[in-house]
Amino acid sequence: MHKSNSTIHIRKIMAKGGFVLAILALVAVHSLAGDPSPVQDFCVADLNSEIFVNGLPCKNPKLATPDDFFFSGLDKPGNTNNKVGSNVTLVNVARLPGLNTFGISIARLDYAPYGLNPPHTHPRGTEVLTVIEGTLLVGFISSSPNNKLFLKTLHPGDVFTFPVGLIHFQFNAGDSPAVAIAGLSSQNPGLIVIADALFDSNPPIPDDVLEKALQVDKEIIEALKAQYKV
Repeated sequence: MHKSNSTIHIRKIMAKGGFVLAILALVAVHSLAGDPSPVQDFCVADLNSEIFVNGLPCKNPKLATPDDFFFSGLDKPGNTNNKVGSNVTLVNVARLPGLNTFGISIARLDYAPYGLNPPHTHPRGTEVLTVIEGTLLVGFISSSPNNKLFLKTLHPGDVFTFPVGLIHFQFNAGDSPAVAIAGLSSQNPGLIVIADALFDSNPPIPDDVLEKALQVDKEIIEALKAQYKV
């Protein structure tokens, strides 16, 4: 059976009598493995609690019901009658309290013909997207200094993944509606739409900052910000 380099290294330490060091090495290896698993069967989120923790507090497990683990509605198309022609129906812990501590969520994405899910990021979750209907042009951009674009055309049954925190998008390249289902590796992956963050922040980013960052005139910045005042 194959043994990891970490295990072999720990055994070498123990062979030298460094028992305490071996224990510390085990702790270090475990700390690199990611978030710890839940220590109970479930932790249904108490959405009404005023306690603030990294996640959501649990309600009494004796009060849990099947509805805490249930959501209905992903069979229904979302409203794509908007400026970008897309809609995301996200089922995260706020809509499905039983997801609390499980580190997952799911979403339905609907696209009108030539609709766009604009460039955005999920700061806390990797996304895996499966196309159900239509044709999507999808892509993500690696971090600086490369800023490499990974672009792919997807058809029904195709799967593509967007790494956590990286800017990505989906565009309906066809003249008929498109539908996709996405899984995300967080109960609350978060969303930062790049254009919204730049031109519709509260309070607004100073024009001088945006002019310098984007290397455009003030008139262009004002025109872009005006799109959010309609």
